[in-house]
Amino acid sequence: MKKILYLAAAILMLMGCSEDRSHILKVYNWADYIDEDLINEFEVWYEEQTGEPVEIIYQTFDINETMLSKIELGHEDYDVVCPSDYIIERMLKNDLLLPLERDFGQTPDYLDNVAPFIKEKFNEIEGHGKNANDYSVAYMWGTVGLIYNPAYVNEEETCSWNVLKNPTYKGKVLMKDAYRDVYTALLIALNREALDAGEKDAVTLTFDTSAESVALVENYLNSFRESVSGWEADFGKEQMTKGLAWMNMSWSGDAQWAIDEAAEVGMELRYTIPQEGSAMWFDGWVIPKYAKNLKAARYFINFMCMPENALRNMDMTGYVSAIGGEEILASMTDEEEYEPIDASYFFGPEADSVCVNPIMYPDRATVERCGMMHDTDTEALLKMWSRVKGDSASTWTYILIFLVLGGLIAAVVLKFVRKARRQKRYARKRRRK
Repeated sequence: MKKILYLAAAILMLMGCSEDRSHILKVYNWADYIDEDLINEFEVWYEEQTGEPVEIIYQTFDINETMLSKIELGHEDYDVVCPSDYIIERMLKNDLLLPLERDFGQTPDYLDNVAPFIKEKFNEIEGHGKNANDYSVAYMWGTVGLIYNPAYVNEEETCSWNVLKNPTYKGKVLMKDAYRDVYTALLIALNREALDAGEKDAVTLTFDTSAESVALVENYLNSFRESVSGWEADFGKEQMTKGLAWMNMSWSGDAQWAIDEAAEVGMELRYTIPQEGSAMWFDGWVIPKYAKNLKAARYFINFMCMPENALRNMDMTGYVSAIGGEEILASMTDEEEYEPIDASYFFGPEADSVCVNPIMYPDRATVERCGMMHDTDTEALLKMWSRVKGDSASTWTYILIFLVLGGLIAAVVLKFVRKARRQKRYARKRRRK
C-alpha cells in the first residue's frame, strides 16, 4: 500500500513539474482592489508587446496573513501578489521574494512613474540586507485616521485622538481591528512632544515594540475601551453610512468610500488625521519565490504602473495609487471642490499649492506627522491587542455583528449597483475636467 502511495505522489510531482505555465499568470490580490476590466486588457496588451499569449488566473484574499501562509507554508506558485509594507518586510526576511528585473524589450519601463516619495518610504522597509525597491513596486497607499459624523461629533475635538475619550460618544465608536495600524498610529501620537522636540526620531520610533511603548499604547486604548461598540475588519464604513456609529478609526480609502456612499443618501461624513499624528500604510506588487511565470509577472507590474491604468484603479477602488506625475496631478485637480494644499512631497515642488482631495493626498504637514508600520514583535502586539479587546464586547457589538450578517445577502446584490454608480460618478468628474 505504501509503495502505491509513493508512486502516486511521484506521478503527481512529475505532472506538476511538467505543467506549462509560460502562458498562465497567477495573480493574488486584495478583494475589490483593481479595475477588473484591466485583467482582460492586460492579456491583450501582453501579447501585443511580446507576441506571446497569456491567461490570467485571478484570485483574492482578505487579510495579509492568509496570502502569506499559502506562499510560505503551501508553496503556492502565485506569480504576482500584493502584500502590505510589514508583510513585504517579513517576506524579505524569510527569503520569499524574487528580485525585479526591468527588462521589457521594446516596451517602455513604467516603474519609474512611482512617486519618489513612495520610493523613499520603501527605503524605510527593513529588508534584512535587501532594498525593498529591488523586490517590490508600490501599488496603493494611504493613512489611518478618523471617519466622523459632524452632525454628532464636534469637529474641533477631532483635532486630537482624545476625542475618543469623550463619554458623550460612548457606544458610537468603532475601531479598526488591525492591531499594527492602531499601535503605530497611537505610538506616533503619544510621542508627539518628544518627536517635535527632536528627542526621538520617527523612523526609529515606528520599530519600537518595547514593553514600555506597548504599555503606553495599551493604557491609552483602555482609557476609552468602554466607549468602543465594536472592533471591525470591514463593516465599519457601512455602519457609518447608516448612522449606527459616529466615529470610526479607519483607513483613508474606506473613509473616501464611506463619504461617497453617505453623500448618495444625503448624509455628510468627514475624515481627519488628528494633529498628534498617525500611521501611513503601503501595499506593493511582489513576485513570490515559487512563481513560475516571471516574465509575465514583471510585465503585469509594469502595466499597472501606466498612469492611465493607475487612474482607473483609483476610480474603481477609492484608494490612492503610488503613481505620481503630471498626468495624475492634472486628473486629480479640482479647483471647484477642494482648497489648495501643499502636495509637493508627492507631485514635486510645482505642487506646493494644488486643489486635490486631502483625504487621498494629505498636505505635507500632515504627512510629516505620520509614521510607517513595520514587522515588529508580532507576539507582543497580539497579546496587547487581545487584552484590550478581551472584555470589551458589549450589547452593541452583538447588534452590529447581527446587522452585518443579516446584510450580507443585500451587500452582494448592492455591490454591483454601487460599482456601476461609482463608475458613473467618476465619469462625471472626468467630463468636468
